[in-house]
Amino acid sequence: MKEAIIKKSGKIRRRGGKLAYQGELWGMAALPVLWFIIFSYLPMFGITIAFKNYNYRKGIFGSEWVGLKNFEFFLKSNDMLIVVRNTILMNALFIASLTICALLVAIFMYNIRSRKLVKALQTSYITPNFVSYVMVAYVVYAVLNPQYGIANQLLNKLGIGGVDWYSQPKYWPIILTIVHVWKAVGMRSVMYYAALMGVDETLFEAAEIDGANKVQITYHILIPEILSIIVIMAIMDIGGIFRGDFGLFYLVTQDSPLLYSVTDVVDTYVYRTLMESNNVSLSTAIGFIQSVVGCIMVLVTNFASKKIDGDLGLI
Repeated sequence: MKEAIIKKSGKIRRRGGKLAYQGELWGMAALPVLWFIIFSYLPMFGITIAFKNYNYRKGIFGSEWVGLKNFEFFLKSNDMLIVVRNTILMNALFIASLTICALLVAIFMYNIRSRKLVKALQTSYITPNFVSYVMVAYVVYAVLNPQYGIANQLLNKLGIGGVDWYSQPKYWPIILTIVHVWKAVGMRSVMYYAALMGVDETLFEAAEIDGANKVQITYHILIPEILSIIVIMAIMDIGGIFRGDFGLFYLVTQDSPLLYSVTDVVDTYVYRTLMESNNVSLSTAIGFIQSVVGCIMVLVTNFASKKIDGDLGLI
């Protein structure tokens, strides 16, 4: 009888300790969950504006329902194919270049033995991430100014001749890619570097004994060991492939109409539509399409990665 009472009391204590531990975790998660509910989920009710002819005076509830007309306007517009093409192709270029550059930077830092030097490099790489695109646009303009820009001055000294950069669309996929990578490579490389720090060093010792060089170690050990984090970050990036960074495509390009053929993306198109026609419903409809496409892309990419290797993917 005593043994049964002792066992029962032990189970109660363990259950009470588990509940207390879970209570602490729920307490820590309460504020973030509340933040997401208030600022991410409750505003989703505004999606109904996409199906209405929104009127400021009547409000969301009083505005007239128009069904899918706002979606039809965008899908049938002459600019739709151009902005969708630019958005997808530019983001695909960004994803590929950022992944490669961030991985190279992370591997470079991993092979540096001086921790002080690594910290200094990390600080220099991360700093651009906190610079606003307003400042970045001024820097780019100082370099590409047709008359006084650093690039044209250098080209003139070389005898090549200056270029009117803001009227030549062919250069801007490369320019925007360089700016995007410069700004984002620091944070991404830190994530890869943190993953590399968890790699078992005995693998390197065994590879060196077998006569592997640095390139072989990188290709056969380092990259495969962090492939899961690379795929996860790629999936998250692909989820936003239908969205363009407004600051990058609007401010850095100085919103030059001559560059629209390669720099006009969905977000800049929505902004101009809203400013010119004041059509909130159309802007909401396009934003809704972006969210749906992003969700589908995440699911498809995750499914494909799981098919290739069961250990890859988000879920």
